[in-house]
Amino acid sequence: MELGSSTSPGTAVQRILVVDDDPTISEVVARYLERDGYEVDVASDGEEALIKGRSGLPDLVVLDLMLPKVDGLEVFRLLRAEDSVPIIMLTAKGEETDKLVGLSLGADDYVTKPFSPRELVARVKNVLRRSASPRIHDGDSLRFQDLVINPKTRQVRSHGADVELTAKEFDLLVFLAQRPRQVFSREQILNQVWDYVYVGDTSTVTVHIRRLREKIEADPAKPRYIQTVWGIGYKFQG
Repeated sequence: MELGSSTSPGTAVQRILVVDDDPTISEVVARYLERDGYEVDVASDGEEALIKGRSGLPDLVVLDLMLPKVDGLEVFRLLRAEDSVPIIMLTAKGEETDKLVGLSLGADDYVTKPFSPRELVARVKNVLRRSASPRIHDGDSLRFQDLVINPKTRQVRSHGADVELTAKEFDLLVFLAQRPRQVFSREQILNQVWDYVYVGDTSTVTVHIRRLREKIEADPAKPRYIQTVWGIGYKFQG
C-alpha cells in the first residue's frame, strides 16, 4: 500500500497492523491511516496477525476480537507476551464484559463497531502520542517523562522536585506504575496494596488516589498518569 502524502522527508514512518476478517473494514481503515502518513499492514485472521506482528513488530495494532483461526484475545496475549506494543481493540461486541476483559488485559483503547474511521485515526494518534515516551529503567528507577520513581530508595520526583509520599501512597504508586495500562478495580487494589480482603468499603483507595494525584500530577483534575477507567477502577498511563 502507498504511503499518504502527509509524511515528511526524513521522518520515521510508523507502522500500523490492522487485524480484521472483514476486508471492507480493513480497506477503509487502512486508507484513512495511510492518508495520515502511516504505513499499514493488514491481517485477516489471528494466525496471520501473529506472523506479521512477530516478523516486524508494528508501532501499534488495531485488533478485532472476533477472528478466525486464533481468537483476538489470544492474539493480544501472545503479542503482549513478547513486547508492550500499543493495541486498540476493535469489535462488534457491545457487551460490557468484553470491554472489561480487554481493558483488564491492558488494551490501550477500545472501539465498538460501527465506528467512524476518522475517530479511529484520532484514537491511533492519541495512543501513539501517549506511548511515545515509554517507561525506561535507569538503575533502580522507573522513569515516565517528568515522573521518576525509585522503588529501592522509596523516592519520587515530579517535574524536577522531590515529592513527599506516605508509605501507603508510595506502595500504591509503585503497584500501578509497575503495571502500566493494566486496569485494576478498587477491590483488587485494596487486596494487593493493603492486603485486605474486600468487605464492601473501598473508600480508602479513592482517597489515596486523590492524594497521589494532588502530589504528582501537574493538573490533578486532568491526570496524566493515574487515570480513572469509569465503571471499573484505575490504571497508570506511562
